[in-house]
Amino acid sequence: MNLLTKFSIGQYVYGNKSWLRIIDSRLKIIIVMIFLITPIWAGPIWRLFLVGCLLLITFLSLLPPRVWWRSLCVLSCLSLLIGCISILASSDFQSLDSYLRNPNELQVVLESYKKWNILQIPSQKIWFINFGPYNLSRKALELGIKTSTLIFTFIHSVNLMLLTTLQEDIVWGLGWFLYPLRKIGLPISKWLFQLLIALRFIPLVQEELQNIIKSVSVRSINFRNLGFKKAFNIFLILVERLFKNIFLRIDQGAESLLSKEKINITTNRFKTFYPSKSLNVIANTLSICFICIAIFLRKLYGAL
Repeated sequence: MNLLTKFSIGQYVYGNKSWLRIIDSRLKIIIVMIFLITPIWAGPIWRLFLVGCLLLITFLSLLPPRVWWRSLCVLSCLSLLIGCISILASSDFQSLDSYLRNPNELQVVLESYKKWNILQIPSQKIWFINFGPYNLSRKALELGIKTSTLIFTFIHSVNLMLLTTLQEDIVWGLGWFLYPLRKIGLPISKWLFQLLIALRFIPLVQEELQNIIKSVSVRSINFRNLGFKKAFNIFLILVERLFKNIFLRIDQGAESLLSKEKINITTNRFKTFYPSKSLNVIANTLSICFICIAIFLRKLYGAL
């Protein structure tokens, strides 16, 4: 199994078929920041809208399905699992027959169209198993939607940008936004160079993980015969070996940088110059329109 080709998470995939590649990197950063920032203090409707936009962009991006469908399926299952856990953990499992105080005692006017409970299942007995009462409240459902959509938008929006944008373009775009801070004397170039190294390090981590998985599969370890304690011990050994290999790669990269007497860091040379075409202008113009519409809709429908 080749993780680098089947699960291309955080890696740039070369090609020229997708219109996402020709959008300016600065506009991509702004769009990603919309997906990262606007869900904060937003209601479930806006969060579901962002998920729908991401899915629509993914399906219409003209990227090869083999690039994104595996990571999309895994991320969707992970988001749904965490959302279900949030719903179950925050729901009320107390008995529905318990004494409830009269809500009229509270000096608060409750809106008539809002109900506290969405689903109520009384205690039932199926064969010899007793199932207690279950109460799904509105707050629990909203919490499940918020957690699942937040994980999906955070990971998938950044992954789409990394799939279709060179690391150098991302660093140059961030350097363009952070240019005023250089006047204060902050080492922006060094920070961006560290970010570029971190982005280049993502495939190395995936490669080390792939090597660990292959080493386990070659040895054909039967975890059932080992028992829980020994199997968990082997798992800890593999995790320790993974981190040792990653730290070894970091040490080698640091030594190669220290061996050079002087490193000239200029983010301007990171910019990739694309040939100016009408399609580039159209894609960038539509991106600006999307940014304006998203900010306007967030103000109207994104409140809690």
